[in-house]
Amino acid sequence: MSVTTATIPKGRSLTQDKPHRTVTAWLMLALAVAVALVMAAPFLLLLLNAFKTGADYSAHGPLAWPTTFTFDAFADYLGRVDYPRALFNSIVSSAIIAFAGTTLALMASYAIGIGRIRANTLITALLLIATMVPHESLIYPLFYGAQATGTINTIWSVIIVFTILYAAYGTYILSSVMSTFPYAILEAAAIDGAGRWRILWQVVFPIVRPTLTVLVVFIFIWSWNEFYIPLVLLGDPASQTVPIALSTLRGQHSIDVTVLNAGSLLSLIPTLVFFLIFQRTISRGVTAGAVK
Repeated sequence: MSVTTATIPKGRSLTQDKPHRTVTAWLMLALAVAVALVMAAPFLLLLLNAFKTGADYSAHGPLAWPTTFTFDAFADYLGRVDYPRALFNSIVSSAIIAFAGTTLALMASYAIGIGRIRANTLITALLLIATMVPHESLIYPLFYGAQATGTINTIWSVIIVFTILYAAYGTYILSSVMSTFPYAILEAAAIDGAGRWRILWQVVFPIVRPTLTVLVVFIFIWSWNEFYIPLVLLGDPASQTVPIALSTLRGQHSIDVTVLNAGSLLSLIPTLVFFLIFQRTISRGVTAGAVK
């Protein structure tokens, strides 16, 4: 039996049943394209000026098309900055901060949301307040603390500081998720003889893993872009991250804009690639967190 002859009425085709876009749909599409272009404009401007010479930029300005595409700005940047070392420091520190901060947040939120410790609401509020404190107000105790522990001018000073800060933020986020965790699952695991540690890693962790993955990706990107605290704690060029190494291009009285654009592009590419790789993971994590 032919399915097409049985289901499609005579005189009609499959194309006639396709929905047509309304005027409102086309307007929304045009608005989305316009917003996308506005958001992409800074990156396109950065890309355009990174391949110019200094004389070309001075003569025609930032919005003009380059007269000749050249890699002189990239070569100049790599000659001034130890980019491979800075890239290594950024990758190592951001990865450790992301995974260590998420792990601490998972264990702390498990105790607050599922363990039902006393004053859990007060603790969550304190963690929220801690994430709202400006970094400028923390710099003095952090600087002297890094000096006292011998971690000043090493990436470990940044790793310790941001692991704690992002763990506090992650605990605030995950504790609200843990508080709505189905109690029947926990009770069934306890009846089967599972302890709290086993419940955490074999019951809770697999369920909240999509949310944890999203948190890891966001913490990695946030810690990569941190500037103020690493600028103070990482004075040694051998320990500097990519944003700090980029800031050394700014002179006291002048600045080479094309070299700065080339360095900014090189510092942006790793996070852009990282985000594109884990884009599907982020989408799945958000979807999993929205549907029970």
